[in-house]
Amino acid sequence: MEILRTDDTRFEGLADYAFAPHYREVVARDGTALRFHFLDEGPRDAAPVLLLHGNPTWCYLYRHLVPGLVERGHRVVALDLMGMGRSDKPADQDEYTMAAHVDWMGQWLEAEDLTDITLFCQDWGGILGLCLLPDHGDRFARVVAANTGLPEGRGMNKFMEDWLAFSQSVDVLPVGALVQGGTTRTLSDAEVAAYEAPFPDGSFQAGPKRFPVLIPLQPDNPGVPRAEATWAYLETWVKPFLTVFGDQDAVAYKAGAQQVLVDRIPGAGAQPHRVLEGPSHFIQEDAPEELVAIIDAFVADDRPGPA
Repeated sequence: MEILRTDDTRFEGLADYAFAPHYREVVARDGTALRFHFLDEGPRDAAPVLLLHGNPTWCYLYRHLVPGLVERGHRVVALDLMGMGRSDKPADQDEYTMAAHVDWMGQWLEAEDLTDITLFCQDWGGILGLCLLPDHGDRFARVVAANTGLPEGRGMNKFMEDWLAFSQSVDVLPVGALVQGGTTRTLSDAEVAAYEAPFPDGSFQAGPKRFPVLIPLQPDNPGVPRAEATWAYLETWVKPFLTVFGDQDAVAYKAGAQQVLVDRIPGAGAQPHRVLEGPSHFIQEDAPEELVAIIDAFVADDRPGPA
């Protein structure tokens, strides 16, 4: 397996980002060692809040949430998905499957031995984060799902058809423009550059280019069986499960979109679900202070789901 690793110099002096990198190796099916990058801030004896990003972002997306949560006494861990951020980047798109991502993340989770986790997940961080639960659910205390979902082969809308066609037609994804297109506030040039930093050229983008193909939308998509198995597990999940959506998100939100999660997951039944007015898909950019307050209150409340 050919592995690309973005040079550290591309991550120097990024706007509003001064976190120490942490690394952990996992092993691919062929025995290749792959390196995850993650942030780990705050008191080590506190229960962790695990932040999972989506496509085409990295843990830079959480730069405003991390200090806010740490100030409130939380340990905060933010992982770069494989192929993204400062994590390693297998060069061949075929190396990226839902099964591989979940396996790599599960290895990392077990090696870090995180427990009593509050999971905050958005976009692909939600798809993959939820798929971690069937095999590692005992490590998680509660879940916050933001602008995400778990498709199970029921077809695509026009937006997703266009995104799939576009993503597979270009040699280089315009990462900064894609992130800007998913926010309602205007990013600075420095922030756009920070989102583009992991990808010196198109050869480093196998991961983000592959993600649209992996979304289990089509009935014959290889990820559908895992999605269905995860839903079967989620329908038994009674720990607290909260949804937070931005109402300007053209990707994951339309009126009532969160009800799919709320109606099918028992632990979501008694929770104060939120739809925020104004934020778009990358809700972390548009409403970081609100998200910090919501996560902190959710942990403190610890309202159980139905018995």
